[in-house]
Amino acid sequence: MIGSMKVISDYMDELFPNPRCELNYTKDYELLLATMLSAQTTDKRVNSVTEILFKEYPSTKALSKANINDIIKIIKPIGTFNKKAKNVIEIAKKIEEDYGGKVPNNREYLESLPGVGRKTTNVVLSNLFNEPCIAVDTHVARVSIRLGIAKEGDTPLIIEQKLMKKFPKESLARLHHQLVLFGRYYCTARNPKCENCKLRDICKFHS
Repeated sequence: MIGSMKVISDYMDELFPNPRCELNYTKDYELLLATMLSAQTTDKRVNSVTEILFKEYPSTKALSKANINDIIKIIKPIGTFNKKAKNVIEIAKKIEEDYGGKVPNNREYLESLPGVGRKTTNVVLSNLFNEPCIAVDTHVARVSIRLGIAKEGDTPLIIEQKLMKKFPKESLARLHHQLVLFGRYYCTARNPKCENCKLRDICKFHS
């Protein structure tokens, strides 16, 4: 199994030598908010609304004082906007009050914020603080199951634990982006590009 993990790592490095988060942000809290907003929608759609949102409200202080209806108007294209608009204001308020607008390297605190679960926290900790975390979204879960790292029915937490067990700690933050991109552009839910994939021999889906 160790050999096949190396094959996976090497192929991910070949396909995505410089992987990065596809959510646009320039400040730490912007990544936190963008990731929270990305639940059940695409990064592309989130980027289109956050471009306006972060321009209109350039700080956590400004966001914390925003009118919820104005936020709803901006983020409406991403769905579940009522709840997410409320979360944006509440998160901004909490971070402004507790940390002067800076996102802390504190899992417990981040997971206590409205709309922020383990997946969002892992994205934030790995991108902002280079912590060895791997966020399991639909892409990572699908790829992990197809490659035999995880099983159908495994929860995101179980998949995360299996990935952390099989891959070196220092590669996890990078691997997360690579698996997301691989699932998004190659190992897609429908019509995956299996033809030229170098992982066909270890892929459960292809076999």
